[in-house]
Amino acid sequence: MASYGTEQIRNIIFTGHTGAGKTTLIEKLLAHSGAIGTAGSIARKNTVSDFDPQEKECGHSLDTALCHFQYQGHQINAIDTPGVPDFSGRSISALSAADAALLVINAAAGVEAVSEQLMEAAKDRNLCRAMIINKIDLPGTDFIALLQQIRDRFGDQCLPLNLPTKDGTEVLDCFFSPQPGDAASGDINAAHDALVDQVVEVDEALMELYLEQGQSLSPEQLHAPFEKALREGHLIPISFVSAETGVGIGQLMSILTDLMPNPLEGNPPCFFKGEGDSAKKVDVVAAADQHAIAHVFKIQVDPYVGKLAMFRVHQGQITPNTQLFIGDSRKPFKVAHLYQIQGAKHSEMNRAIPGDICAVAKVDEILFDAVLHDSHDEDHYHLQSVDFNPPMYGLAVTPVRRGDEQKLSEALHKIEAEDPSLVIEHRASLNETVILGQGELHLNSVIERMQRQFNVSVATHTPSIAYRETITKPAEGHSRHKKQTGGSGQFGEVFLRIEPLESGAGFEFCNQVVGGAIPGQFIPAVEKGVREVINQGAIAGFPMQDIKVSVYDGKHHSVDSKEIAFVAAGRKAFLNAIDKAGGVILEPIVALDIRVPEHCIGDITGDIASKHGMVMGSTNLPGHKAEISAQAPMRTLCDYQSRIKSLSGGEGTFAMRLSHYDRVDTQLQQELAKTHHQRPD
Repeated sequence: MASYGTEQIRNIIFTGHTGAGKTTLIEKLLAHSGAIGTAGSIARKNTVSDFDPQEKECGHSLDTALCHFQYQGHQINAIDTPGVPDFSGRSISALSAADAALLVINAAAGVEAVSEQLMEAAKDRNLCRAMIINKIDLPGTDFIALLQQIRDRFGDQCLPLNLPTKDGTEVLDCFFSPQPGDAASGDINAAHDALVDQVVEVDEALMELYLEQGQSLSPEQLHAPFEKALREGHLIPISFVSAETGVGIGQLMSILTDLMPNPLEGNPPCFFKGEGDSAKKVDVVAAADQHAIAHVFKIQVDPYVGKLAMFRVHQGQITPNTQLFIGDSRKPFKVAHLYQIQGAKHSEMNRAIPGDICAVAKVDEILFDAVLHDSHDEDHYHLQSVDFNPPMYGLAVTPVRRGDEQKLSEALHKIEAEDPSLVIEHRASLNETVILGQGELHLNSVIERMQRQFNVSVATHTPSIAYRETITKPAEGHSRHKKQTGGSGQFGEVFLRIEPLESGAGFEFCNQVVGGAIPGQFIPAVEKGVREVINQGAIAGFPMQDIKVSVYDGKHHSVDSKEIAFVAAGRKAFLNAIDKAGGVILEPIVALDIRVPEHCIGDITGDIASKHGMVMGSTNLPGHKAEISAQAPMRTLCDYQSRIKSLSGGEGTFAMRLSHYDRVDTQLQQELAKTHHQRPD
């Protein structure tokens, strides 16, 4: 039986840019609590979180890892996440398991691009947020400038719970029992008053005691409004530590146990029942006496255990032998073993209560984002969907060894199941298998893993750019498909109109046929023919988007009309309409956030211009650095990672995301269309 209740659980995800020291910090917390004997280190390659051989070799996290420890009767579940921008999707996918997100910031580097992205993702998930400034012992850190930078980026609700001394050898409390001291970035009492002022703003009765009666408030009185301020994003507390020296670790432990929300205090998860516009929000409560509901936030293919599904219990209890349904599946599976995860180690649990994070093994049907439940009352439940950045980099892969095609396919699908930010595409028109990810490092890690774990060696080459096709004006199309072969023939006639939709709207099919001109059973066949063109393209072989197709008339034959005839008629009618609708090719335009030393700004902006890009603005950052915002066509950036390193002497970094699709110039469209039509079938 668990030695703690839901009130004692803290589920905390540690996020932040690579180099902030998340893994070292968690290692120190594990050692301080007694969960491990001695803290490991990145250099010695013996940390609990970075247990994968790839992580040990490269010296930083590549995937999320689960750890846990107990401290003063509390169960702390800590989720370590990678900080390299390429792996931000893996970090975002684990947010649903936490009640609070702690952004770890390198005191010397300040707020970096991926930090903002992760804080925004945590805000979108309605998580309580806090910050940890790590590496306070590094010489020359300007704490006043750093706190101002944080407030400029995230708002004035970012307030310190403690402050470091000038030499970073001590951390002075500003909340629990503030004492005068030589803080490096402000007065302790002023920091305490600012915290209390911010907290009481969410509780009118307490504000009256504090402001009108001049009554001082204890941490116990402030606890409930503190949690409310966290839930509402009215307060983002900041604490200071040095994970390397251990300074501030004891204070951080108190903050985790006393101030971070338990599953009853955090914002409840946003569950829905049903799909699309008909989906309705449903209440899921952290109560042990209700139906069991859990959410899968990570899949791991373990070479020894097999497929491991990690999940957070949101309601009810789960024990070995519990029968659980996956989503809307009608057939349950029995929980044979329930595991608690500590890095690479798995220990058996005999019960999981609301708030617990645990895992089951060898259930192949479980996928990422699945909801597990023990009653059909919870069929069709799902959490708020996770929005990943669209994959920006792609590599076409082919097996080096002949006959490894099946092994390659199996390896890719196993890795794709683990990593929801990875996309595998088989482009039939090019006979090309493409892996799409967040960056060069992301895809290189996938390729290395295929070789190491699945013994599949691949050759790679640059894939085709993910162009799209669309139309610019409305048009109508018509086709009659008639075929007579001696027996029963084929007949189908379709009239349709097409019109452009706004950018990003996708594809819409509408049946406006009246009077049975096309019998209802053949309308799906018409749509199938249209979708064939949508998927294969009409100009240069690229998928089409942002088009509405309305079928409004047609003819059929009582004997000769068949599904195949209306598929062909629908396809040809759609192509006929596209010929009149001003078809164009679109290319992906990406938004770039580039961080470089100030003296590199001219070189970077000139290089962006040479790549047909546009600089949108720039911002000066602490430490003589600058952030440049720009947009450029994806096709010009295939080597941009190495390009940035070259122009900035190895100091530059960048993050990019899809901004929008825009029309290619006439010359490029003609070249792409010509290449497509010259390609053998």
